[in-house]
Amino acid sequence: MKTVSEVYDTYGQARAVVTDLNAAGVPDSKISLVANKYVSEEYDEIDDYSDAAAGAGVGAAVGGVGGLLAGVGMIAIPGVGPVVAAGWLAATLAGALAGAATGGVVGALVDAGIPDGDADVYSESIRRGGTLVTVQAEDGQAATVKVILDRHQPVDPATRRDEYTASGWKGYDPAAKPYDLSEAERERIRSPYSQHL
Repeated sequence: MKTVSEVYDTYGQARAVVTDLNAAGVPDSKISLVANKYVSEEYDEIDDYSDAAAGAGVGAAVGGVGGLLAGVGMIAIPGVGPVVAAGWLAATLAGALAGAATGGVVGALVDAGIPDGDADVYSESIRRGGTLVTVQAEDGQAATVKVILDRHQPVDPATRRDEYTASGWKGYDPAAKPYDLSEAERERIRSPYSQHL
């Protein structure tokens, strides 16, 4: 089993990835998606998220992600903000927020198989309106999964780290203010992918 992850500037890209993964025979049970709450609302009618604002933890199942994945819920991540999380990674993140994982959210992402150098960039990308797709791929299917994820123009973590650092970002900060809807939208529009839509 190999974990393959990419982060995307738009929720639409991530949805297309999940659709392509399903078409290639990857079961939903092996796919996870973590999206900024505000950006995902553009695509799905999402119910009340007030539980997420009250504290960490997965909220009640909601109607988001268009039925793509089971187990959709809300998580309020310190330093990232409210996110829509679906799949096996949602439980890992909820455990990290409850104190079960060492290193908080970044530690939970690393424990889930995301490279250590990428986990904080992925967290910041989600905070700024991005969407993370993570797949537990069978060894014989890992190359196909990687091709599918790469097909939809994922963020290059090294390039994005340089961009964030140039603007004063120093790494994942659990005390960072979550982006609001207008900030997340401005960040999404700024992305190179969005400029080609």
